[in-house]
Amino acid sequence: MFRQKIEDAGAVFISCDGYDFEMEDKENADRVGKDKAFASELLVSSTLALDEMSSEWIRKINPDVIVSDSVAFWGKLTAMKHGLPYVCSTTTFAFNKYSAKYMNHGFMETVKMLLAMPRIGHQIKRLQEKGYPVKGFLDIVQNDNETNTIVYTSKYFQPCSETFSDLYHFIGPSIRPVVHPVEKKAERCVYISMGTVNQNRTFYRNCVSVLGKTDWQVIISMGTNPEHFDDLPGNIEVYESVDQMAVLSIADAFITHCGMNSASEGLYFQTPLVLFPQTPEQEAVAKRTEELGAGIRLQSISEKDVMAALTAVLDDPKYREAAIRVSDSFKTCGGFAEAVAFLESVAEKH
Repeated sequence: MFRQKIEDAGAVFISCDGYDFEMEDKENADRVGKDKAFASELLVSSTLALDEMSSEWIRKINPDVIVSDSVAFWGKLTAMKHGLPYVCSTTTFAFNKYSAKYMNHGFMETVKMLLAMPRIGHQIKRLQEKGYPVKGFLDIVQNDNETNTIVYTSKYFQPCSETFSDLYHFIGPSIRPVVHPVEKKAERCVYISMGTVNQNRTFYRNCVSVLGKTDWQVIISMGTNPEHFDDLPGNIEVYESVDQMAVLSIADAFITHCGMNSASEGLYFQTPLVLFPQTPEQEAVAKRTEELGAGIRLQSISEKDVMAALTAVLDDPKYREAAIRVSDSFKTCGGFAEAVAFLESVAEKH
């Protein structure tokens, strides 16, 4: 689905669609975050499926540096195998032993990890047999201060930024321009989006019920078919998807699941957030936003709590002032120019 965009940018697109592998439940994204043994099998199987193809292309291209997403571990593994410089592209917060505390991993997660260790060890052995110089699971999934890393946020928004080395470049979020402007129809505009995964219909219905009694403009992006909403109040618009940049540019408050992209986009447009995280990574974003004063947690999905949270961020100027501070930190980052200079410096050292 990204082929056209990649080629339009002047890059060569190489498909990996023909290199599939057999594995039960491999499409279950939700399980990846909860089952470490399953996650390790998934990343090892995908890496080995791409092994011959990636090795062949490395011989042809002879790259100076390999860049991969922080969860596309096969990129890091390929760099390790072929002795090439590696740059990690991190679209979430950067995590180390200090910032990981923002993730709320509890005692039971540690127990599950320990129970999964024998199965994880088997996956590490599969990699070693194919020439990948890894000693354990942490070699794959954990970066250290010697890892060249580009992070799409600011040092101000990044938790514990002072604990990362100069090899971490915080270049700010990648914000695309508004394509189709949205008209602001009321003094206050509220935007609600929980991403494409969360389909809590009761939450959406409660929002419609309570906010339909206001004179605010309310825009809801469902991420799925919105047709089950009948007789919507006149001030509420429900869509399957929207131009999020355009909506956020006019929004006065944003109820969000705290995905890194969504939260960053909201704060870039100086919009205070109502925080409703669903995963450990989203919990980290919520906690940092709350810590900086740019948002407030949604206590429950009840109509009363939805209204209370929105009223708080709309009526108290301190939330918008805090969002402006985060926005300013994003806009003073080095952006893509810093990323390019960093990549070139890594390549030159090679």
